Amino acid sequence: MNLDTIRQERLKALDWKNIKPYWEAIQQLPTPKNIDINLNDTVEMLANNFSAEEEQFIYDTAKLMHPWRKGPFQVSKTFIDSEWKSNLKYNLLRPHFNLKDKVVGDIGCNNGYYLFRMMEDSPKRLIGFDPSAITYCQFKFLDHFMKTDICYELLGVEHVEFYEHKFDVLFCLGVLYHRSDPIAMLKSLFKGLNAGGELILDTFMIDGEEEICLTPRERYSKMGNIYFIPTVSALKNWCYRAGFEEVEVLAMVKTEHEEQRKTEWINSQSLDDFLDKDDQSKTVEGYPAPKRVYIKAKRLKK
Repeated sequence: MNLDTIRQERLKALDWKNIKPYWEAIQQLPTPKNIDINLNDTVEMLANNFSAEEEQFIYDTAKLMHPWRKGPFQVSKTFIDSEWKSNLKYNLLRPHFNLKDKVVGDIGCNNGYYLFRMMEDSPKRLIGFDPSAITYCQFKFLDHFMKTDICYELLGVEHVEFYEHKFDVLFCLGVLYHRSDPIAMLKSLFKGLNAGGELILDTFMIDGEEEICLTPRERYSKMGNIYFIPTVSALKNWCYRAGFEEVEVLAMVKTEHEEQRKTEWINSQSLDDFLDKDDQSKTVEGYPAPKRVYIKAKRLKK
């Protein structure tokens, strides 16, 4: 597989008529003389030397790139109140990994919120994978101010095993249920890890002790690209079949309105719209409401 050819093909998306305005606006962003970076729950890029016109341009550029799914971010005077309060997930996972001096990948990295937060752990290298041109532009907008060494690849999970090097830690948060062959995806992640490497993964789950999964007929929470929602036992079996030798459950968490809600920074529906208005333990389709399981899976052997 020639990844350079794929990279060049994907970059053509920046010339699409719906994406080109984002890219052109990024090129015109003002450059701060001094900026304070704070990797807190809200990733902050604080500057005090922009004119009122420049502050307005920063805000307008950020607004242009909606929807903002991951965050939150503070870019000078612009607060991006993303749909997901991603700090809740990151803080839940933070005690369970050590990234110092490690090669780290984030599969389905969106706009890079988790990658920015990971910088505080001093990893050797950070690489994000996401084929979305919109989230790529959001990352480039943010990184104009952050000025990091993060590498953002317009590639997908299917390219991880063919990447130029292997990883010590891979994060894959909220991707597995979008794949019609979850075991094949897990195998690709397994092959992308060094011996001793770890996968931090979260996905939708259903309750139950049996090794089974829910297969929505058409949609789940109004999403048509949800294929399999396993019990924890079934998910563990998928991981073992993919080659992982150890699987540890880190947490099981029901998605609440505190974490996912509609804000002015998205242009679509959110959690409230996905749940049955008379019984919020169910989706609008009658399936169990979204609940996530977080796991750590290890590749021990070469």
